[in-house]
Amino acid sequence: MKILLVDDDQELCELLARYLVREGIEVDQVHTGPEGLKQGLAKSYDAMILDIMLPGMSGLDVLTELRKSSQLPVVMLTAKGDEMDRIVGLEIGADDYLPKPCNPRELLARLRAVLRRTKTDAKAKTSGVIEIDELVIDHSQHQVLKNDEALELTVTEYNILNTLISHLGKVVEKNQLAEEAMSRSLTLFDRSLDMHLSNLRKKLGSHDDGKARIKTIRGVGYMYISADA
Repeated sequence: MKILLVDDDQELCELLARYLVREGIEVDQVHTGPEGLKQGLAKSYDAMILDIMLPGMSGLDVLTELRKSSQLPVVMLTAKGDEMDRIVGLEIGADDYLPKPCNPRELLARLRAVLRRTKTDAKAKTSGVIEIDELVIDHSQHQVLKNDEALELTVTEYNILNTLISHLGKVVEKNQLAEEAMSRSLTLFDRSLDMHLSNLRKKLGSHDDGKARIKTIRGVGYMYISADA
């Protein structure tokens, strides 16, 4: 695994890098927003750890620019208790987040979970194409088309959609969906799955008759409902 660590707290960077290197991970460090964006776009990494508060360019701005041309998995570091930063980060394409100060062991667990679902998705790519309603899911291209127009989905959003459609017409419990689509269990007060689902709903839109594609079954989970259901 090779990751890019983008944080202006150089002492924290060294602490995290030492721990990750001991776990067999190659780590590059940069300490400003513009450097992080340049490195993330120019070099091949398995994932990026991205702080929100950065000189020159905020982590949210870095992520926004990155997502215009790259689906590099990103775990964001946010100020402890700052829920709005976490929500915005997930809305614009972060794969996961962790409040600072963070435990290196938990950070590694989050990284591995993000990469497991990325690699699982890559292994699952076949020439198969799924068509449902006006959606076409092309596994070989890792792409979802709606009325022949490509939707810009993150890896997590793509996995959530695939998981729900694989259980078409059935309720997928919240924890099961997190395990299958995010490769990790949800923790108390963890809203990351809810935010990914919210983003996915916005990108998919409703059926022509106004019915929601993804229905929330309160207290249980979620289900994808086809137009003719």
